[in-house]
Amino acid sequence: MASTSSIGGLVSGLDTAGIVSSLMQIEAQPQTLLKNRLTTEQSTLGSLQSLNAKFAALSTKAAALDTTDAWATLKTTSSSSAVTATAGTKATPGTLSFTVLGTAAPAQLTFGSLANTTDAVTTATTMTLTTPDGKTATVQPGDGTLAGLAAGINAAKAGVTASLLKVDDGSYRLRVVSDTTGAGTISLTSDDAALDATWTQTAGKDAQLQVGADTVSSSTNTFTGLLTGLDVTVAANTAANTAVDVGVTRDASAAQTSLKGLVDAANDLLSSIDSLTAYDATTKKSGALAGDATVRALRSAVLDTVTKAADGTSMSGLGVQTDRYGKVTFDATRFAAAYAADPSAVAAKLGSAATAAVPGFAARLVTMADRASNSTDGVLTSSITGRQSTITTLQSGIADWDVRLSARQEALNKQYAALEVSLGKLQDQASWLSGQIASLSGSSSSKN
Repeated sequence: MASTSSIGGLVSGLDTAGIVSSLMQIEAQPQTLLKNRLTTEQSTLGSLQSLNAKFAALSTKAAALDTTDAWATLKTTSSSSAVTATAGTKATPGTLSFTVLGTAAPAQLTFGSLANTTDAVTTATTMTLTTPDGKTATVQPGDGTLAGLAAGINAAKAGVTASLLKVDDGSYRLRVVSDTTGAGTISLTSDDAALDATWTQTAGKDAQLQVGADTVSSSTNTFTGLLTGLDVTVAANTAANTAVDVGVTRDASAAQTSLKGLVDAANDLLSSIDSLTAYDATTKKSGALAGDATVRALRSAVLDTVTKAADGTSMSGLGVQTDRYGKVTFDATRFAAAYAADPSAVAAKLGSAATAAVPGFAARLVTMADRASNSTDGVLTSSITGRQSTITTLQSGIADWDVRLSARQEALNKQYAALEVSLGKLQDQASWLSGQIASLSGSSSSKN
């Protein structure tokens, strides 16, 4: 509220500023009620937004697990530290035995003579490089020195690397090595017959495994899809004839961790709801959302979704159930037993079911959480929108009262200022009359 200057009771002796202040407090009571309501609405809005964020987080977490594959995690083992395996979602549990016959190696081309880097080694003007995959590239030999030839090969960027190996006597050997492994050879031909005759080829090799009666080859040391969904990688230094057993098993710990994570998220959500809707009989204070039927209904929906399977049966067989405090508990031992007995059934129950008509545990959590926090028609979203509209209306009403009260205060200040002026005039008149009366009395006395 704006304030204006006033005489402040200089004539009347009244505390006009205090009187105006007291009157304005009475005048401002409707606005004070609006401000109190605004504070309450803003607190409630913050609580709804916090709760909405927790539902959205639960939905996101459940969506990431809304597939059978996400629950049916596989792990691999290997009898050799030199061999590793990776199981994809399409792999099946089992054991694969094989023997490593050899590892992959790159093709090489070696210059037959030793030379200094500045020695001229060729008079060729045209050179053609052929790589293990059969592709060709033109090489410029530069100044014809050993270093110039190496630089020209590298400048061609043909998938090979030329380097100079320094030997004991201080001279150098030019080596050209393929950037990739696998069967094939490197050749370098030119119009210099003497140069062409000096090269020594070393063929590249594929990695090979003996699997039963079959020999399996790979241009790299990784055998992609050796079995459906299973990749095997052999270390480059693995000795030939190394026997290996690779196993693929269901990973109960990953599924257990995923399920516990959802249970924890659900409990965090339930705790938030309980705190926001609680009533403390000692302090006589209620939570920001106490009495909110929508929030209470959402609590029931969370419990119902977490503790019941899609077919209405209990999730207790997988170790998920409620305690006497209305919170969700998770029994890891019971879950592990159920998973060991029938991992496929557990995965189907937790993730998406085989038929779209019966969504799994994670899918039902997504649906439930989305019903609360969907940005378009979620029930909490609707409540938030309604509260925001109410807050906007209250803020507008408070602003209108600011204008109204400012005008009222100015009017009161002017009214009391006018009163002081009037009193001042009356005092002046009274003083004049008193002087006149005194004057008349003095005149009468002198005549007698």
